[in-house]
Amino acid sequence: MKMDKDFCGPAAFPASTSSASPRILLVNPWILDFAAYDFWATPLGLLTLGAMLRDHGARVSYVDCLDRFHPRLPAADPSARFGRGPYLKTRVSKPAGMEDIPRNYCRYGIPPEWFEADLKSLPRPDLVLVTSMMTYWYPGVQETISIVKTVFPEVPVILGGIYATLCQEHAIRFSGADLVIAGPGETQLFAAAQRLIGWSAAPETDPENLDAFPFPAADLQQKIPFVALMTSTGCPFSCAYCASGYLNSRRRLRSSDRIIEEIQFWNARHGVRDMVFYDDALLVDSKRHAIPLFEKIIARGLGKTVRFHTPNAVHIREITQTTARLMAAAGFQTIRLGLETAAGDRRDFDHKVTRNEFLAAVSCLKSAGFRGDQVGAYLLTGLPGQTWESVEASVETVRMAGITPVPAHFTPIPHTALWPAAVASSRYDLESDPAFTNNAIFPCQKEPFSWEPLIRLKKRINAPAFQAK
Repeated sequence: MKMDKDFCGPAAFPASTSSASPRILLVNPWILDFAAYDFWATPLGLLTLGAMLRDHGARVSYVDCLDRFHPRLPAADPSARFGRGPYLKTRVSKPAGMEDIPRNYCRYGIPPEWFEADLKSLPRPDLVLVTSMMTYWYPGVQETISIVKTVFPEVPVILGGIYATLCQEHAIRFSGADLVIAGPGETQLFAAAQRLIGWSAAPETDPENLDAFPFPAADLQQKIPFVALMTSTGCPFSCAYCASGYLNSRRRLRSSDRIIEEIQFWNARHGVRDMVFYDDALLVDSKRHAIPLFEKIIARGLGKTVRFHTPNAVHIREITQTTARLMAAAGFQTIRLGLETAAGDRRDFDHKVTRNEFLAAVSCLKSAGFRGDQVGAYLLTGLPGQTWESVEASVETVRMAGITPVPAHFTPIPHTALWPAAVASSRYDLESDPAFTNNAIFPCQKEPFSWEPLIRLKKRINAPAFQAK
């Protein structure tokens, strides 16, 4: 049975046999895509909800379809750095309409039979929570929920996360979940659990106070290779390509003392060395937020045992001699800058930075001791109307600055300002199926996918004349 978002009928599922302490299963679904790699990906929202549920007396378990440390897998590749690494992958059929794409389409994660066996090894849950990430990864969500329903046919499944929020109507129709939650789960989950399984637990966490949130239940993982840190939500910018404002409409901050407490907890209690900032705007309002945090990290000597990374990119305008020096002293190892373009012809989609501000920020980082291979600048590719020549010009600017260009292939996202232009420029019907927004196929161009410009771009990035210093 499939419910819509307004369902409130109490008799759709059997009442929980353990309403005082229900069993709730968290599931992180597979990725189905042309390419995927674990660059510090973790279902932070799902694990945070798991911690909240645990604090309210629920018995919480977790199955990760992407688990790189599954007991049936050989030991992880020791050459993988900072907790990152490849997923196990299995080639599968391409989505309808993409048969002409000359790339292999794969299921990333453990085999379905392992997943089914893991589910069968658990006590029957009263409720299952499944998360979702990229909108075009929804086929993996469908497969995951289908197997959950096969093993536990009478157990209600709630779907949340990014796909569920950005494409809620599509998720209601096609995911197979019994309930689709759009938006923050912490404000809706307890009421949903009461409706579905009769568990009444008044939420004790103030959703407006980030310091009141428990640390995510990362201890449910087979191994904790890194920990994702969220020190703030929201972003003051409204970039045309980004859905941050839709997903988090307000900027909220955690206190530096609470963040320090979390860093020390994971490092001292679980031996975690790599901490990954998931913020969309870590350095914004740095005098009030980032600088006090970095100063406390340094004062406690945490940079000697912990390595910090910023895969979500930091705002270039906020990098000064002071912030660069503090980041170096605090133990930052991987820094990504949100440059997007340096060609000078496409600054209409955001107003975050100028070319001179970018060069000044790089100078500050290099003066603080960061190497070119530690600092990367994201460069958007595949924008509507963008030429490969402008991308190559941006690559040259970044290389000449002495840091690493990092191509970021554009994904058209519903509810963003650039969505109408993306729809108009695509050779696919983007509005009919989120699968067509996959950045691996360069959906915002009329001509068919070709490897030639990508190979040329890679050669440009790796050319000796542009190697990072």
